[in-house]
Amino acid sequence: MTTEFKLPELGENIESADVIAVLVKVGDRLEKEQSVIEIETDKATVEVPSSVEGKVIEVLVKEGDKAKPGDVILMVETISVAPATKTIDEKPTVIGEADKPEEFELPKKEVSELQPGEHDKQPPIIKGSAPAAPSVRRIAREIGIDINEVKGSGPGGRISMEDVKAHSKKLHQDRKTGEGFGIKQEPLPDFTKYGAIEKVEMSKIRKVTAEHLSYAWAVIPHVTQFDNADITQLEKARKDYNAKLIDGKSKLTVTAILLKIIAAALKNFPQFNSSINMETKEIIYKKYFNIGIAVDTERGLMVPVIKEVDKKNINDLSAEMGELAQKARDKKISLEELQGGCFTITNLGGIGGTAFTPVINSPEVAILGVSRGSYEPVYNGYGVFEPRLMLPLSLSYDHRIIDGADAVRFLRWVIGALENPLKLLIDG
Repeated sequence: MTTEFKLPELGENIESADVIAVLVKVGDRLEKEQSVIEIETDKATVEVPSSVEGKVIEVLVKEGDKAKPGDVILMVETISVAPATKTIDEKPTVIGEADKPEEFELPKKEVSELQPGEHDKQPPIIKGSAPAAPSVRRIAREIGIDINEVKGSGPGGRISMEDVKAHSKKLHQDRKTGEGFGIKQEPLPDFTKYGAIEKVEMSKIRKVTAEHLSYAWAVIPHVTQFDNADITQLEKARKDYNAKLIDGKSKLTVTAILLKIIAAALKNFPQFNSSINMETKEIIYKKYFNIGIAVDTERGLMVPVIKEVDKKNINDLSAEMGELAQKARDKKISLEELQGGCFTITNLGGIGGTAFTPVINSPEVAILGVSRGSYEPVYNGYGVFEPRLMLPLSLSYDHRIIDGADAVRFLRWVIGALENPLKLLIDG
């Protein structure tokens, strides 16, 4: 049987990807989970695994192509086919031919119910999405507009074609004037007057990183609090523990310990586990504890997210952190593994440095930077200076929601847990 292998969904608000490598050719024997193409999205470079097995009889994409979810990538003479995604039990109500819903698949119970009297005003919409007809959504996708960012002028906030056009026009005007970041791009000089140059186009990840951090720096009032933790006893205990590990066990790291400590700190200081909606003037408090770990890769900075940190022990966190970091470097990480973070830790201690000011990973409101620990003479209160291993910490926070006093309390709580792990059992 001949089967179409289509590009799967790439993640929230990701409509397309660049094909940067095709990893199979006509005649190849294809196994399930075998990587077939490598793509680059706004968030990451990843390899797409096959959900079918068989013989490749046609390859429909090439390096440099753009592909959208649902596009046919390969034609495969299959041996077996992976189960299809489950669809909702009931079809959405159709309100006229012009607004006829497109074909789509969703988990069960993901369609919101219309309020009484609304059946003649708008078609049913996907829960949590913007109210707009499929034809309007299609146009928005085609011109690169996120429909969820468009303000609707119709009844109940319904988005019309004119709303999409007005939003697109404003985006173009903002890009020309620099209003998107509040900064106008100054023209660059002609560098060739001074010597030879080379121009290299940014990768998609680098472009998005630059735009995202520019937005975060321009919009968020950053403040950074610095302090040092005495980890002399913690480091001794950590090394003793690692020396007794059997082969195959993940070594305990300071970052893994910090994951557990930060999760406990977020429970004690909920404003650090929040996001701000300035349009509605609301603070969104999160009741889950997902923490991102910044990873340095050859393609740029990536932030895999470890989910439900509060429910995992430190050994599990250490193993998962190592696996995600390696997947990020090997281009094996999924988009889902890069999403959903509440707080970020970035550790540069393995490279060097004494302190730095990390940029907040919006829409989060805080980020912890870790620098290299070093021995310093510390007065013990009894007339003697002792060598102690001090770990520099840099906490950047969003001053719109977090006051300076709260930031100091948060960081001192974290330091207290590093210096006295029993604090986790008592206060965590």
